[in-house]
Amino acid sequence: MTLQQIRYVLMVADHQSMNKAAGALFISQPSLSAAVRELEDEIGITIFERSNKGITVTAEGNEFLGYARQLIAQYQLMDERYLSGEPGRKKFSVSMQHYTFAVQAFMKLVEKFGMDEYEFAVYETKTYDVIENVHRFYSEVGVLYRDAFNERVLMKILREKELEFVPLVDCHVYAYMWKGNPLAGRERLTMQELEEYPCLSFDQGENNSFYLAEEVMSTYNYKRLIKVSDRATILNMMRGLNAYTLCSGVICTDLNGGEYTAVPLDSDDTMTIGYIKRKGIPLSNMGKLYVEELKKFDAQEL
Repeated sequence: MTLQQIRYVLMVADHQSMNKAAGALFISQPSLSAAVRELEDEIGITIFERSNKGITVTAEGNEFLGYARQLIAQYQLMDERYLSGEPGRKKFSVSMQHYTFAVQAFMKLVEKFGMDEYEFAVYETKTYDVIENVHRFYSEVGVLYRDAFNERVLMKILREKELEFVPLVDCHVYAYMWKGNPLAGRERLTMQELEEYPCLSFDQGENNSFYLAEEVMSTYNYKRLIKVSDRATILNMMRGLNAYTLCSGVICTDLNGGEYTAVPLDSDDTMTIGYIKRKGIPLSNMGKLYVEELKKFDAQEL
């Protein structure tokens, strides 16, 4: 097994086509197919299923590709550090569910270290993408939550991806809304009181499972529900429609502004916000510093 073969299969997976991958690699399609088959024969698994409709990655292939991406990522880091002849910038990347406090923690890190030495990346994205980004080494740290409802399924996915969940803070559930909402001044709210107002939920795309929802109580039978794809849209709809979303109570007025508030929900439901990382691999110094920034945020007791 060679690095060239590994690069070949990753290119095929990324293009989902032998022909397109061969074109990107500037080699012939028969040569690429032969190289991939030689690798499959050597490691004893089928990475790609071929058919008239194209290629698909097998379950065994997906596992192999995960390790392959890690290997190439590590090789590139070593190449930049030891073989390129010039010092490359260090990289640090974080993925997260739509949490403003996690964004602010990231910004604090960037402000502290600047961007001369480090190349930073942050992805505020869907739950499954957070998991995949950490699994594939696109991000060192992922920020998400677990609760009694999603814990069994979420932990199973993390085990399969060789990831671990590290708890940060336990939270009660809050209704997050515009301060102009008629319910914004209440000390506590029930789900019945919220029924006439639209509930906003982040769309999870192809992985739209109740267990991967960003909001707790994902199986509740909402009378009015609107799926959205980004945080700015949620904030606009809170103002325009008196809508709300369910959150942890860990809010960040510096980024969202002071026009929004979190009202405790009259519910026994709780959630734990934490971070995920590669199992058995310690965090880098930058990763540790980012986690320390996250720990500075506590659930807002209102």
